[in-house]
Amino acid sequence: MIDDDVLFVSCSGIRNERSQTQADALGRHDLGLSGLSVSRICLGTMLFGESTNASSAATLLNQAAGSGVNFFDTAEMYPVPQRPETQGVSEAILGSWMRSKCREDFVIATKVTGPSGQMTWIRDGPAALDAPAITAAIDGSLQRLQTDYIDLYQLHWPDRYVPMFGEVQYHPENAYASVPLEEQLEALVAAQRCGKIRRIGLSNETPWGLMEFCRLTKAQKELPRIGSLQNAYSLLCRTFEGALAECCHLEQVPLLAYSPLAMGLLTGKYIGGGPEGARLNKYKGRYAEAESRYGAKPNTVAAVEAYVALAAAAAISPTELAIRFVLSNPLVGSTVVGATSSQQLEEILDAADKGPLSLDLLAAVEDIHQRFPNPNP
Repeated sequence: MIDDDVLFVSCSGIRNERSQTQADALGRHDLGLSGLSVSRICLGTMLFGESTNASSAATLLNQAAGSGVNFFDTAEMYPVPQRPETQGVSEAILGSWMRSKCREDFVIATKVTGPSGQMTWIRDGPAALDAPAITAAIDGSLQRLQTDYIDLYQLHWPDRYVPMFGEVQYHPENAYASVPLEEQLEALVAAQRCGKIRRIGLSNETPWGLMEFCRLTKAQKELPRIGSLQNAYSLLCRTFEGALAECCHLEQVPLLAYSPLAMGLLTGKYIGGGPEGARLNKYKGRYAEAESRYGAKPNTVAAVEAYVALAAAAAISPTELAIRFVLSNPLVGSTVVGATSSQQLEEILDAADKGPLSLDLLAAVEDIHQRFPNPNP
């Protein structure tokens, strides 16, 4: 059983290979009202077990931890592109790495898969995000992660029709009967009471969904409050800045911004097509969620070229511009990043060290955004 009132004391003595100033720039801070203290960079693991093998993943995890990162995000469906042979491997790799570490030094987040008729290898669908599915998913994740508890447990996507993964318009005719949010919350609080999870979060959620979850947790004090919202946010996808931003601000729910580099588009490497081994090329035709959001869209190339040119004019890399833009938003609690090499991770960490963008650069970013608003929502 995890007592949330107990202040965990670090016991691993991990050596910080960066300067104290750099470590402070990465920044441990409270994740909203969750009681979790996290770094400004969260290392995502969704490629572990697919394009990144266990040995390379351990190298990246050690590099991140040695640089002051204490926050790691995964999911029961990972790695991607998803297939039955590799389901859960990302959690298993993270769990194996954690065995030699002091568990209390790290904040581990994972997710339960939402309804999906395609991933039949996960609970036969899964057909619904109901209480049995949530309970089974938690137990499976705990086993793969080789831990007694999960710090932040997230609903990967809603159990109802919502436009997501590149869709922006809501079509009422697509709505279907879904599991009541109360049932989902009750399953989560049951897991929380027996110490399996500490806090709960949402992912790929809408303003209505976030506010309804918050309303329910306020109405029934025994239900766990929402600790965070993990949604896409980048120079190419700023839809969060509308109604969701207001909801997060007023409800004190921090954003975990995923895909800050728009799956690599904002590095500029896909200008002209990009290398064969780059993810959107390597897995073309196998990764529907990525292609629906980051595939060919009007103004994507023009927007990327404009941001790359702005970065060059400011004498910084496109990666630095993209990462520091996301960290400039005060509602962002942490930025979930991915990397397939130590060089990529080092560039991201260096960018985070430098903190938010200057007001002049933010103004220049806004000019580009006005010309090419949200090409990859």
